[in-house]
Amino acid sequence: MGRHSVLITAALVAVAGPISIELMHQGICTTANSPALSAAAPVQRRYPGVPAQPMAAATLLASVEAALRDPSTAKADLPDLGHRQQVIYRVLSKDPVRSAAVLAALPTQWRSIAERHLAARREFLSMSRGRGPSTLPAWRIIPPEPADKLISYYKKAEAATGIEWEVLAAVNLVETGMGRIDGVSVANAQGPMQFLPTTWAEPGIGAGNIRDPHDAIQAAARYLVRRGGLKDIRRGLWGYNNSDYYGRAVLLYASLIKEDPRAYTGLYHWEIHFNADAGDLWLPVGYQQQRPISVQDYLRQKPESRPPAS
Repeated sequence: MGRHSVLITAALVAVAGPISIELMHQGICTTANSPALSAAAPVQRRYPGVPAQPMAAATLLASVEAALRDPSTAKADLPDLGHRQQVIYRVLSKDPVRSAAVLAALPTQWRSIAERHLAARREFLSMSRGRGPSTLPAWRIIPPEPADKLISYYKKAEAATGIEWEVLAAVNLVETGMGRIDGVSVANAQGPMQFLPTTWAEPGIGAGNIRDPHDAIQAAARYLVRRGGLKDIRRGLWGYNNSDYYGRAVLLYASLIKEDPRAYTGLYHWEIHFNADAGDLWLPVGYQQQRPISVQDYLRQKPESRPPAS
């Protein structure tokens, strides 16, 4: 974390550093190329596209935001809706002129939400430097724990420490896509909350298994307390990742969940994206590399991981 967690800078851009949280953000972190898919017909998921025309993009984004919060939306549709939401914000965040036009066309009820998503994404983009990497990391992308189970872990940690559960959820999101990334960072950070083994071993921090979501989330809350998070959560987040960009992004995502807990549904379903030299590549569940692989070699095997032409 902080200097302890350097996992995803190129990926999520959900990730900040050579390979850190920014990786997920640039990379974390995405959705399907068609509208919500019916649970009735098994269809191969595709990388979502984003309409070029601002009004069409705004209409799509508003419908996705509404569907993610609608209790009647089929659970089978949520993964593609969440991924589409993620990709829209990732695409718009890189183009201020286009994003401003989309924001102006959005219904008022979604504008503040979209502004915070874009602001968070841009904080992570600010963490990255230069062109994206030409190699992909030795990660394994796995399904996360069920959404309600993760919430129970966050709330248990909040009850024990006072660190708000929404902040813990946001940290889990930007560190490993809520546990989707199973890998070791260049700094040797490990597990769903990206602890260095030395930090985990500090008295009163780690307990149990560094790679277990429950144990790691409890430890992250204790670590944030130790770094001053109860007095000033920004200070605690700086201790977790020594970057103001990181802290601002985490708190923006946390603010969305605090304002409306249903916003968690979309964030939970975000995928892992890696911001490589060939573009914002989607690394789906099932991605598994024992050692780094060149982007071009990977795309020859999995061309569907490349963003669709806009």
